[in-house]
Amino acid sequence: MTPDDLAPLRDALRHSPDNVPLRVHLAAQLVGLGLADEAEALLKEGLRLAPGSEPIKLALAQAYEAAGKRSAALVVVEDVIRTSGAPAPAYLLHARLLLAAGEVERAAREHRKALDADPEAGADPELARLLGAGEAPDPSAGGAVRDGRLRQAQGDEPGAPDDLERLVERPRVTFADVGGMERLKEEIRLKIIHPLAHPELYRAYGKPIGGGILLYGPPGCGKTHLARATAGEVKASFVSVGLSDVLDMWIGNSEKNLHELFERARRRRPCVLFFDEVDALGASRSDMRHSGARHLINQFLQELDGVDASNEGVLVLAATNAPWHLDAAFRRPGRFDRILFVPPPDEPARAEILRALLRGKPTEAIDHAAVARKTDGLSGADLKGLVDRAVEAKLEEAIKRGGLAPLATKDLLAQVKATRPSTKEWFSTARNHALYANQGGLYDDVLAYLKL
Repeated sequence: MTPDDLAPLRDALRHSPDNVPLRVHLAAQLVGLGLADEAEALLKEGLRLAPGSEPIKLALAQAYEAAGKRSAALVVVEDVIRTSGAPAPAYLLHARLLLAAGEVERAAREHRKALDADPEAGADPELARLLGAGEAPDPSAGGAVRDGRLRQAQGDEPGAPDDLERLVERPRVTFADVGGMERLKEEIRLKIIHPLAHPELYRAYGKPIGGGILLYGPPGCGKTHLARATAGEVKASFVSVGLSDVLDMWIGNSEKNLHELFERARRRRPCVLFFDEVDALGASRSDMRHSGARHLINQFLQELDGVDASNEGVLVLAATNAPWHLDAAFRRPGRFDRILFVPPPDEPARAEILRALLRGKPTEAIDHAAVARKTDGLSGADLKGLVDRAVEAKLEEAIKRGGLAPLATKDLLAQVKATRPSTKEWFSTARNHALYANQGGLYDDVLAYLKL
């Protein structure tokens, strides 16, 4: 099946937008074709028409999971299973998400609920295998799972840290490749780059070479790009750490994986260790019911403190879209003691981003400043989407004309009207935290950006 094959379903939904089963079916087909983002938009529209629809909510959670947005999927599916008589697929999805987050025992309980609700719809052989559902433990094994209950893993248990060398890279991008963000660059120079360039001065004042910086702000605004450019600026090794590189279903292995990552960074000094979506690894312990997750956070704090080994020359950068979910202990001096707000790019930065995005493409007399003036509030990712759509329109024109059709300013401006800032939803949430939960002035930069 191709997206074109879905045209009859799309037409039917246009004529009957209130048809929930049809909307859910079309969304499932889109997810199956790898179009999870389109399915997400379709289902959000359905929730505006039918806010309480449990089938649409479940389908939205499944679309989020397919798009890799596990946190969003977890929020939605937990809302679904609060109601009595939730369907088996909801419990099954909840179990998969909990397992991915390392909460094995809770995942096993949700898996059993799925089977109790409907043995056929709740069946997932691969999930059952991972959870050891109904299996007797092997006495000769150093660790085992039976019905989600873990024994301590030892030796070569599945999930033990493998060779992490694949994570190490040497970025070629530098601050010159990052449009705008001058204030942020200066903060990073002061905290990271100058200590490496002038170690004797910092040692004379008793300042360690290393430390942590937390970058927060709306998605798509260049936090990861800035971290990679920092490593390129100091010609350091760069290790980008994802959830899958740390989390493990075996008790104690997540902590081992995290320790091994820090050890490798210490052996490769200077090294930038970058944790994306750090709130998923360091969520507030007061909100947790699972002890395993709390142990991981304690291990993370211990590694940042350099309790067992010096972190001199290890530069820890982390990024999050949700700093309000991060445990407060991470903000203590000596850990992430510099917290920087990464806002959407300003007008000069947007012009620089557009120049970078258009580099190497056929263009004619692009007025980058004029386009930048019209794109207030757009993130770097939004600008990339704008350019991509302009290129697609130009390709279609070139194919019809049978020759090259260079991009012009009017082509970009035509796409501006169809591009909405993806940052608005984030700011609506951040505004509430900045106004009502701003202890210590953590979100003062957000208030200044919003002119509140």
